[in-house]
Amino acid sequence: MQHRPLDGIRILEIGGYISLPFATSMLCALGAEVVKVERPLTGEDFRRHQNDGSPYFRQYNTGKRSLAVDLKQPEGIALVKALIPRFDVVLENMRPGKVAAMGLGPEVCRELRPDIVYGSVTGFGAGGPLANRPAYDTIGQAFGGLYSLFGDEGHPQLTGGLNADLVTGLSTAAGVLAALVGRYRTGEPQHVETSIMEAVSVLVTDGITQAFELGADPTRRSRHPQAQNFCAPTASGEYIAVHLSSSQKFWQALCRAMDRADLTVDPRFAEYRPREANYFELAEIVEAEFEQRSFAEWEKRLTAEDVPFAPVLSMTGYVEHEQVQWLRMVEPQDDGLALLRPPWRFGGERPERPGVAPRVGADTRAVAGEVYPAEKIDELVAAGVLSVDG
Repeated sequence: MQHRPLDGIRILEIGGYISLPFATSMLCALGAEVVKVERPLTGEDFRRHQNDGSPYFRQYNTGKRSLAVDLKQPEGIALVKALIPRFDVVLENMRPGKVAAMGLGPEVCRELRPDIVYGSVTGFGAGGPLANRPAYDTIGQAFGGLYSLFGDEGHPQLTGGLNADLVTGLSTAAGVLAALVGRYRTGEPQHVETSIMEAVSVLVTDGITQAFELGADPTRRSRHPQAQNFCAPTASGEYIAVHLSSSQKFWQALCRAMDRADLTVDPRFAEYRPREANYFELAEIVEAEFEQRSFAEWEKRLTAEDVPFAPVLSMTGYVEHEQVQWLRMVEPQDDGLALLRPPWRFGGERPERPGVAPRVGADTRAVAGEVYPAEKIDELVAAGVLSVDG
């Protein structure tokens, strides 16, 4: 069996939706054992009444174990506290102070396991004037400035992707990995904190840099002149994205691919700065050229000239593309659904999450059985503190 970097690490996940489960799904793929704490019977909201059949739930929770325990009851809290010493990491994404009020905050967990890595994921941070506001992906993208970069002036556009949630998950996973390294070196506990608002800053770093350079807020249109990128329709209906940046060699390569050597000596476009100043005029010329040939012909021409380009793919187009297939990015499921695999390899092999997405309470008996006898577990099930699958 393939050795994975986090083999032997145990993580207790207290939370739901996307940001935290995405973080732990990455850590699970790296070898960590993740036990997901859920409400008895119904589980977390992202199951959407489909138990383990929800595509969303499966993407972010495959390979985990489910412990169905009622954290509103003292007996449920007592069980989790008894389990804490057996885990390396505790992660939660509830509103600031909520988990601490339950008796499962970082200080308590540190008393139960002195070298614990504790992670908190919030919407706006642990303090400040907005700390207690609810925050989801849309809120993070709006507050973080992403929506202002995805539309023209006066009309911000919503995006099709969960950019804020996913970058928060990646940031959380990176923080946990760093904390585990720190614990390994010092033996000291670590408390990792991030929020959707803070994580989104990663995605707007370029926009904020532009604001300082331009002396004004950037927009989607202001990025194009600087990046020298184009999105042009072809004669066969597909779109092609081209990114030249400031490199003169790529501009000359594009002109060769278009059979437009005249543009390389045109004073409006010959050098980067004039191209930036006359970008929208140039974009019309490029788009008119691309409309004259099919995608297949442009693919040959642009590849031959080493121009940075890509087809504008749909989600299904991405999944079906031969490069994605070669990289084994998609993991087919027996029922026709598919999961995206994590984006790294180790020793040439891509780590795969073991097992399937758990049904609610699928592992309640096994996990609770680490600290409680079977008779005690039966009592808690009868009292509604725990639920088991089957």
